[in-house]
Amino acid sequence: MLYHLSLALKSYWSALNVVHYVSFRAIAALLSTLLFSLAYGNRFIDKSKLFFRSKVREWTPESHKTKDNMPTMGGLFIIGAVFINCLLWCNLLDPHVWILLLCLLGFGAIGFWDDWCKIHKTRGISARTKFLLQVSVALLVGFLWLLTSGASTTVVFPFFKGLQPDIGLFFIPWLVLVLVGCSNAVNLTDGLDGLAIGSLIPNFATFSIIGYMAGHYKLASYLHIPFAGSAEIAVVGATLVGASLGFLWFNTYPAQIFMGDVGSLALGAGLGLMALMAKQELLLLIAGGLFVLEAVSVILQVASYRWLGRRIFKMAPIHHHFELMGWQESKITVRFGIISFVLCLLALITLKLR
Repeated sequence: MLYHLSLALKSYWSALNVVHYVSFRAIAALLSTLLFSLAYGNRFIDKSKLFFRSKVREWTPESHKTKDNMPTMGGLFIIGAVFINCLLWCNLLDPHVWILLLCLLGFGAIGFWDDWCKIHKTRGISARTKFLLQVSVALLVGFLWLLTSGASTTVVFPFFKGLQPDIGLFFIPWLVLVLVGCSNAVNLTDGLDGLAIGSLIPNFATFSIIGYMAGHYKLASYLHIPFAGSAEIAVVGATLVGASLGFLWFNTYPAQIFMGDVGSLALGAGLGLMALMAKQELLLLIAGGLFVLEAVSVILQVASYRWLGRRIFKMAPIHHHFELMGWQESKITVRFGIISFVLCLLALITLKLR
């Protein structure tokens, strides 16, 4: 809104030209979203206590029983804050903005249904139903993105500037794999106060920077990365950083509210789509290495128990393993957050190592 308003009024007030810069709007969007979250967070928590109270899962450590009946579905607040501030600061004629928001809304709706069933019917939707819905939303998002933006179907490999195969129609299942995989990996990570959101913040910041550079022709040429026209996702990513920081203010140990599946599924898919739009989705394996580790720990635990009859970890996902080893919840969250931050720095370095 402000971007388009500045276009109409710049002839009367030249200072409004600053709003045209993506870098300015990204920083402004981050700050406005953070302030919005801090200003209205307590009100949302009060409302959540009336309608959205969580039930602790049976397979979590015994220490988590004290978290029963906590307000949840904080993801609704995150998505709402992102939507409002994107409308305020984004170039609304850029299809990347709307496709990203659609992705957040679609995966968030799946998470909302799952959370609602857990609260009111003791069990969430079946894994099969959830997976099929995720695939359906991912297909819709993928087709709309490719149709509206004319994005290429190449896959860019880190470290090799000449290795960019065009996989054609196979890009659609690849896109579905990235979105669904990233969404579920973040969902598995969301098990301790501040863990998932604290690890998402550096990832959103990283892919906002990468999206900006991939959308700047000179920077993209200098770094030998594909020009993706994705600069505007830096503004959307900045709102995600701001909303996540604001939510962490209330979700840090001891948490006042949980984000629920409505938040973890939506934010995970949003991160995956940002990486895809910047044509650097393979960097998720580095920057989002913590989420990969959490998902792999569950896969290994299930496979080991099914085939060998014994467990590798005390409990999976792996953050519960460390919890049962005696690590305090706050220590796990901070240490995993440090690991996530370092991995994001390593991912940024790879852009120059080509």
